[in-house]
Amino acid sequence: MAGLAASFGSGAMTNSVSELEESDTIFIIGSNTATSHPLVATRIFRAKEKGAKVLVADPRKNQIAAFADLYVRHKPGTDVALLNGVMKVILDQGLENKTFIKEKTEDFEGFKSQIEKVDLDEVSKITGVSVEDIKTMAQTYAEAEKASIVYCMGITQHTNGVNNVKSLANLSMLTGQIGKPGTGVNPLRGQNNVQGACDMGGLPDVYTGYQKVTIEEANKKFAEAWGVPELPSKVGLTIPEMISNIEKDEVKALWVMGENPVVSDPDANHVVKALEKIDLLIVQDIFLTATAKLADVVLPGVTFAEKDGTFVNTERRVMRVRKAIEPIGDSHQDWQIIQDISNRFGYKMAYDSPEEIFTEIAALTPSYAGITYERLEGQGIQWPCPTQEHPGTPFLHKDGNFSRGKGLFHAIDIKPPAEVIDEDYPFWMTTGRVYAHYHTCTMTRKSRLLDSEISGGALEINPSDARILDLQDGHRIKIASRRGEIETQVMITERVEKGVVFMPFHFEETNVNKLTNPACDPIAKIPELKVCAVKLEKA
Repeated sequence: MAGLAASFGSGAMTNSVSELEESDTIFIIGSNTATSHPLVATRIFRAKEKGAKVLVADPRKNQIAAFADLYVRHKPGTDVALLNGVMKVILDQGLENKTFIKEKTEDFEGFKSQIEKVDLDEVSKITGVSVEDIKTMAQTYAEAEKASIVYCMGITQHTNGVNNVKSLANLSMLTGQIGKPGTGVNPLRGQNNVQGACDMGGLPDVYTGYQKVTIEEANKKFAEAWGVPELPSKVGLTIPEMISNIEKDEVKALWVMGENPVVSDPDANHVVKALEKIDLLIVQDIFLTATAKLADVVLPGVTFAEKDGTFVNTERRVMRVRKAIEPIGDSHQDWQIIQDISNRFGYKMAYDSPEEIFTEIAALTPSYAGITYERLEGQGIQWPCPTQEHPGTPFLHKDGNFSRGKGLFHAIDIKPPAEVIDEDYPFWMTTGRVYAHYHTCTMTRKSRLLDSEISGGALEINPSDARILDLQDGHRIKIASRRGEIETQVMITERVEKGVVFMPFHFEETNVNKLTNPACDPIAKIPELKVCAVKLEKA
């Protein structure tokens, strides 16, 4: 969000999922789309059947790479180097969209000066990708009539994550592949309502619709709507900052809703110590997760089948969700739990339904102003939708008219990951998902079928490294980083290159996030979950 907002003025997916079928070229980077977003992958497969070229860049040869016209396996943490190399080729060969750059963007000269310094042989050395493949990727993308970029957490979960996203924005503006159907820069959200949570102000610096808490006008508007004299203008904490501030005795209580940080957050041993130390830990969830087991109070929330309200998906589409069954046992709607606790604290809430809450959202949020429950019947509506006559917005920045005015180029230099390999920790490790499980397995391991399909996490290792370490499939191995150690079994595969290992992060008993690095991007505060240095030892 931070990277796209800085470049375009809006931090959301620019185009619709269905538009992928209209693309001539689809560039996928840092996304195992077939595993993590299979319905999106279906659109990509349909585009390929129609003749679209598919380009994939990822440190691991994932399932979507098997369908690629060109797959490049760059080293973990070298995304900016690869993208700068691609843009160097585009400029050298005169493939940039000069008219679009001149009329619709700014700060191009500073960006161009940076790219002109790029040496393709050096890029190849840093990334492990051949100069020939870099040139092919650049030409295929730049020469397409409609080219779309698709990315996910393989791009964002780095200390350089914001710069990675800005580089993708640079690439789209350099070629004019933005502001029309079948193009754009398209992040795929990691969970079904992440977009909605962000839209509703589930971030430390904004109210609904990304209205900044630091802006006096926004503060005043929400204070008046909520009947209070004033609201804090201080930016709050991100999750990694909350954990760190518990240790500093600056955070005394934590209320966790639908999240399992003991398994999902980096340096998990540190997370557990913090949650054991805190004065009060409240967890609101549907099952007793690893985090809930540490809680002082567990509040029983409800599943999707017991909820009424709205979800907002990855393409900014606001959709109705309807309650199929009544809440089971003593569980309650999440909004009702929040309202009951607020009333006990002394701030009175008296909402009668999710629709009443949504009506308030629309009244305070310009991008939602034209959306009503009645209008959401059917396929839903994509924001921005400023009036009730507006049909919604399938793609953003039409004809290069960006939310911020002109698109902003950024000169991005190459930076290594926060942690690099050395003699003590000689292997790069990256993490991700497997097809049978979702996030921290809170729900999927309740299914006997899914759990029997993949019942635990294995370390993927290249055959060359396995031979050196005298390993065979199924052998036990110890994996250690500077933060912790775990033990698991080995899976020997060509999906990872020599010197790189991969593990899924889903499983509590082989919690790979005990090893991952909590170092964060300086702007977005996203931790570097996708790359750290480890050592291996046969168990």
